Amino acid sequence: MMLLFKTHELPVATEFAYLPRHIGLMMDGNGRWAQQRGLTRLEGHRYGTQNVRRVLDACARYDIRIVTLYVFSTENWGRPREEVEGFFKLLAEVIDRETENFRRQGVRLIHSGSLDGVPPLLADKVRRAIEITRENRDYVLNVAFNYGGRMEILRAVQKILADGIPAHAVTEELFERYLFTSGLGNLDLVIRTGGDQRLSNFFLWQAAQSVFYSTPIYWPDFDEHALREALLAYNRFWLDYDAAKVKEQ
Repeated sequence: MMLLFKTHELPVATEFAYLPRHIGLMMDGNGRWAQQRGLTRLEGHRYGTQNVRRVLDACARYDIRIVTLYVFSTENWGRPREEVEGFFKLLAEVIDRETENFRRQGVRLIHSGSLDGVPPLLADKVRRAIEITRENRDYVLNVAFNYGGRMEILRAVQKILADGIPAHAVTEELFERYLFTSGLGNLDLVIRTGGDQRLSNFFLWQAAQSVFYSTPIYWPDFDEHALREALLAYNRFWLDYDAAKVKEQ
């Protein structure tokens, strides 16, 4: 059974002056991790999926209650068909296995992205998981699936225009209500595994003021220690920011 977001004591959070409320995880490096071990890329994705449970439990120990996962981007359609279809099958298995656990453990599942072009059976599973967990309030797991930041912003603009809202009435607050993440707030910390140092179309609006942390560790090996290193970097950033403000006074 997948034990997500355990709600036991949270002593590890007390050593930090600053901790993020909402983190984004760009889970990169599954394929490279697999190739180093003579495995297929799809097997790398399977190991990466298994690692999600460990990292989410670690997030809970730091009392981080909103987590966004970059699962599949709009650009990922360009990967080999066999890999995409295999990943969709893997995702369907995870949804079937874990939705009831989400419901029991107070996790609300949110989908950011489009289900257009997604196999109908998988799309139905996504909708069902969202509906089953809709009333949960303890934790939020935002799954960015078939998602792109530019697409999200364009979609928001189109919906604002369709609603007939005049230009002078469009504020940041109103615009955010048209985003997939409406009500979740911005990302405080974005963690990218695998070594790359770019956003790759990941929540461009919500990450505008985020602390960005890149680690060379591939996603299947990203563990609680690696998460702690990212949180320490986040904490240092804000402590340094505070110190700089004091010097300016």
